[in-house]
Amino acid sequence: MTRTRGTTVAAPASTLRPVQAAAVLSVLVLFWQFFSAGRMLVGEDATGGHGAGAIALHVTTGLLLAAAVLHGRRTRVWWPAALAAAVFVLTFVQAALGSSGSIVTHVPLALVVTVGVVWLAAWSFRSPTA
Repeated sequence: MTRTRGTTVAAPASTLRPVQAAAVLSVLVLFWQFFSAGRMLVGEDATGGHGAGAIALHVTTGLLLAAAVLHGRRTRVWWPAALAAAVFVLTFVQAALGSSGSIVTHVPLALVVTVGVVWLAAWSFRSPTA
């Protein structure tokens, strides 16, 4: 007897909750990053806080990637894991650009990272019927 399995499995809360938690944490860290960047733009010395935020963003987006991969293994929906991987890698590119003082590319790339994280957060909280 041959058994076939559907291409996707219903998204169980047990694998979606970690994605939601990591996405929310990543969004909160991004708020900090924008706040500390704004402080630097007005001339305050917030580089230490911004650097610490960069490390926190690496950690939270790494958690988001791990959670998205676990969710993908369960549901066979891989695009969230691919997007999370891209965001995770881009946080390191961001850190390198920020450290080198290349603000011209650092700022637009920050918006790309933000869109990716917010997109994953919105997707993770979508209606299960959508």
